Formats: sequence, C-alpha cells, structure tokens
Amino acid sequence: MNPVVHFEMPAEDPDRVKAFYAKAFGWQMQTMGPEMGNYILASTTETDEVGRPKIPGAINGGFYQKTDQHNVPSIVISVDDIHKAMQKVAQAGGTVLGGQNGSEPDVIPGVGLFVSIVDTEGNHVGLMQPVEMH
Repeated sequence: MNPVVHFEMPAEDPDRVKAFYAKAFGWQMQTMGPEMGNYILASTTETDEVGRPKIPGAINGGFYQKTDQHNVPSIVISVDDIHKAMQKVAQAGGTVLGGQNGSEPDVIPGVGLFVSIVDTEGNHVGLMQPVEMH
C-alpha cells in the first residue's frame, strides 16, 4: 500500500495561518524561502534524524498561497515510482495534472518528485516519490 505522508492546505495570509495553528494546536510553523514559493512547513509531530515522524501514522504538512486554481486542501501519497503511479492513476480513471510546469513531476530539492492528480471524485491529491533517505 502507498501511505498518506503529508497534507497541504491553502492560506490567504501566511502570518495569520502560522499564528493560528501554532496557538490552537502547538504546531511549529516554518516559512521556506522564495525559491520554494514561500511554502510554510507545518510540523505536527516530532521527527527522527531523517525527518520521518516518530509516531506511527502521524504526518506533517504545509500551507501554500491560495489562488483561484489552488484553493482546496489535499493529501500527499508516497509512491515508489512516480511515473508508474501516474500511469496507474490514468488507467484507474483519474486525471494526472502534472507538475507546475507541465506533465512532468516537479523536483523538490532534498524531498523528491511531486505531481498533482485528480481522483474520480474530483479530489486533488499529491503524489510524492521521496528521495532515498539513509
């Protein structure tokens, strides 16, 4: 099985969303730089030395700038081979949206390959082929 490993939600106001989740739930919020689209990492659970949650089943997530096209929460599913997963999605009736620059996955430095899909119910889902972590 391919596990859910990450969540993503849109945010209109980065400072407001960071303050809310830190105050309401104690999450640690970290804004990445402009090269990462000012993405906000949300640490919801402790991680080990390679960044994996210490508690089985727990996941971390993030917030991206809300736009007309990117305005719904999504989950991210870990896959071993992103290109094979993209083929399986299409064969199962889903739609592969691809990365930000077309049909190929985005390379997220130090994290892995990422692509967006839409399932048969209209839900936006991310697929992540993580980099090898040793």
